[in-house]
Amino acid sequence: MNGKILIVEDEEKLREVLCDYFRSKGDVPIEAENGVQALELLDENEFDAVLLDIMMPELDGLSVCRAVRRTNDVPIIFLTALSAEEDKLLGYELGADDYVTKPFTLSVLYAKTMALIKRNQRNILSGDRMQVGGITLETSTRRVFAGKAEVVLTPKEYVLLRCLMQNKNMVMSREQLLVKCWGYDYEGEARAVDTHIKRLREKLGEYSVCIKTVIKAGYRLEE
Repeated sequence: MNGKILIVEDEEKLREVLCDYFRSKGDVPIEAENGVQALELLDENEFDAVLLDIMMPELDGLSVCRAVRRTNDVPIIFLTALSAEEDKLLGYELGADDYVTKPFTLSVLYAKTMALIKRNQRNILSGDRMQVGGITLETSTRRVFAGKAEVVLTPKEYVLLRCLMQNKNMVMSREQLLVKCWGYDYEGEARAVDTHIKRLREKLGEYSVCIKTVIKAGYRLEE
C-alpha cells in the first residue's frame, strides 16, 4: 500500500522492530520517540496512520491524541499496556480509532492499520456523501435517504447512523457507540444504544436489514 506511518514509541527497541516490519511491507515508517516530537512531525507532514504509545515521557499519548483531533482526522491506533475498560473508553472519547494491547503480534497490528487506512481513504473519496446498502447520508446537510425517500432522524439517531457508516463492516460495541455518539460523560447505560437502534431501524424500513446485531458484541453495518 505504500502508506506513510508515524510510529510514536519511547521504547527504542520496539520502535525499531515496528519500523522494520512496516518497511518490509513496503510502507514508509517515520519515528518519534515522544509526544512532543510526534506533534512536531504531524504539523509538518501528512500521514496515513499514527501508531501511538500512551505511556511516554514529556507528553503522553492521550494528550497527543487530544491535540491531533482538533485539526486532523488521521487514523490513530493506541499501543498500550493499559487494558482497563475505563482507559479504553477515555481513548475512544479523545478520538482513537482502535487499541492494540501489549504484547501484540505484528501481523495483527499491521492488519488493523491497513484496514483503518483503507476505511479513511474511502471516506475521503466519498466526501460529503456516504452510501451503504441503499442508505445515503449527506454530512453537509445532515440529510438521510432510504432509497429515494428522505428519512427524518433525531440528532442522536443521525450521529449513530453516521458512526456505523463510517465504520462499515466493523463490529461496534455498545460502549464504543456510546463514547463516539453520546460522549464519554454520558451517564446512561449501554442498553440505551439498543433503543436508538430500534427506532433507527423502524425509520429506515426495509433498508434497515444492513444493520446487523452481533450477539454479545454490538452492531455492524454492512452491504
